[in-house]
Amino acid sequence: MCHLFAMSSGPTPISATFWLLDAVDSPRAAARRPPDGAGAGAFDPDGSPLVVKQAIRGRADTVLAREPQEITSTTFVAHVRHASTGRASDENTHPFVRDGRIFAHNGVIEGLDRLAAELGPAGSDVRGDTDSELYLALITREIDRHDGDVGEGIASAARWIAGNLPMYSINMVLLAGRDLWALRYPDTNSLYVLRRGPGGRNARHLDHASPFSEIRVRSLDLLDLPAVVVESERMDEDPRWRLMDSGELLCVAADLTMTSRLVLDGPPARQLALDELRPQAAASQTTAVPEHPVTTASAR
Repeated sequence: MCHLFAMSSGPTPISATFWLLDAVDSPRAAARRPPDGAGAGAFDPDGSPLVVKQAIRGRADTVLAREPQEITSTTFVAHVRHASTGRASDENTHPFVRDGRIFAHNGVIEGLDRLAAELGPAGSDVRGDTDSELYLALITREIDRHDGDVGEGIASAARWIAGNLPMYSINMVLLAGRDLWALRYPDTNSLYVLRRGPGGRNARHLDHASPFSEIRVRSLDLLDLPAVVVESERMDEDPRWRLMDSGELLCVAADLTMTSRLVLDGPPARQLALDELRPQAAASQTTAVPEHPVTTASAR
């Protein structure tokens, strides 16, 4: 399954290190279907988007994802892609950047010809062939139609997809400057949020490692600073992880204020079941659970 990660440290920039894939000889790596791409995004001090990503077509393409990526910012996003739509290519690898915003998606949207027709000129500069990039183009158009209101733009785009296209999940995270946005819809895939105080629950720096996929994030600065983290799964044993509701749109502001509201309160017009998806798409939405999940204490 694609792995979504997003984090905000509020007004204070922090340094965070990302490992997006396990070492090639890792038992977890050997047990997983190889991903189709991996990437991370943040903002430079001047506010310009900074994205590092790489399509993965074979072992030779995994060097970047296996090396630690150290990034300094106040907001971060990372994504490991298992393709549901589109080939393994740099153009199709998350995160995507559009109008100065950074975006990643986990799910499946079908009826892409209809979505492209709905976008019209607003989709003319879409470079790849994924449902995710078209989804971002629709969000961007709707933000513009709502006079720059990011929340209303996300909500409007999600409602249009839910009302008009066959879909499995449209979970997403979006960085808009110092604001972090996240949407979970419907309840087919999980998305969790954690408000983490300085040092977390054990007076330690942040060291989140996924028991189900390969991503790991570490920040020594979060020994002394608070943060809000959004992830596809619980990545440590903190009991304060909260599963977002289906249809919930979350905003983490630049001062770490969190607000959320339900923007979709019913099922999609055409909810796809897992066994209705094409084999590639179905495989992208599932993951094997290891017999002995790796904890955050494990060394990489």
